Amino acid sequence: MSVGRVLVCILLPPLAVLDKGCGAILLTTILTLVGWVPGVIAAILFNRPERTVVIVKERGAENFPARER
Repeated sequence: MSVGRVLVCILLPPLAVLDKGCGAILLTTILTLVGWVPGVIAAILFNRPERTVVIVKERGAENFPARER
């Protein structure tokens, strides 16, 4: 997450989640109205980097077609 995004999360939490969808905007807005700190925490959680797992299947000899001689 960039420094600019973190500053927006702290200063205007609902504005920081505009690209995350309607549910994120609504939840962050409600939490910000209840208290500034819960809104900031929600905005930071919505903007944290996603972790993806890539599974690579190794092709063994049994997966190659047999050669004809």
